[in-house]
Amino acid sequence: MELCLNKVSKRFGAFAAVDAVSLTMTGGVYGLLGVNGAGKTTLMRMLCTLLVPSAGSITYDGQDIFKMDRDYRALLGYLPQDFGYYPDFTVRDYLGYIAAIKGVRPVVARERVAQLIAQVGLEKAAGKKMKRLSGGMKRRVGIAQAMLNDPRVLILDEPTAGLDPNERIRFRNLISALATERLVLLSTHIVSDVEYIADEILLMKDGRILHRGTAQALTQSIGARVWQASVSREAVPQLAKRYQIANMHSAADGVKLRIVASERPTPDAVPLAATLEDVFLYYFGERGGDDHAAL
Repeated sequence: MELCLNKVSKRFGAFAAVDAVSLTMTGGVYGLLGVNGAGKTTLMRMLCTLLVPSAGSITYDGQDIFKMDRDYRALLGYLPQDFGYYPDFTVRDYLGYIAAIKGVRPVVARERVAQLIAQVGLEKAAGKKMKRLSGGMKRRVGIAQAMLNDPRVLILDEPTAGLDPNERIRFRNLISALATERLVLLSTHIVSDVEYIADEILLMKDGRILHRGTAQALTQSIGARVWQASVSREAVPQLAKRYQIANMHSAADGVKLRIVASERPTPDAVPLAATLEDVFLYYFGERGGDDHAAL
């Protein structure tokens, strides 16, 4: 399987939400990482045929996905950032309803719904109404509905947004389990969502793919630009104006700073090994995590 974007752009008036993106993806998990407003959702909506590109083409195994029409959508599973549901449907009834919309035969649908309810860990909640579920449970129902047609391509837009750490870990493990013999594209602004499960990470900013590679390759890409400096509290504001501060830890004799900079920020600063969060800070100028969920 091969999903290929060739110089794909999407413009809204003079604004380019996606700007000449060329990308080829095969099987495995791809993490699309960037701050909100980077163009991730627009790109995913085009991959799901919900938006038509202003320029360029998208093909699946050499065929234009828009010409494939329902044949492509039959291969596709999609979890949008905000998916709609009927609040008074139970989990089981909702999934059965979505299966019918997707054209899954009733006998197959009953078996598939039961299988997916168990797979996402919602056996005890299967008879509960959707409006009674926690945020994490609703996201698990969301991924179950995306999997009803056993898709070859699974696209997940900010699937862990608003989840607590335990639910986020559960969701990452679930995605890893579902990735066998599939192409999974997961968008997020949270570094930990893709750091350990993505085979390849795509950094997106201002509608373009800045960099792509494994987590290890991306951390190596910024070179020796991460430092630890022990400074007085009075020195912190000035350093924060000049450099990107990745972390700040108060100590008895001052403050320990983790700084991303192309030069040694203080005379006694020592180099550190870069993490993916340092990479995020270097390329996007922000820390990757919930503190910046509104960006």
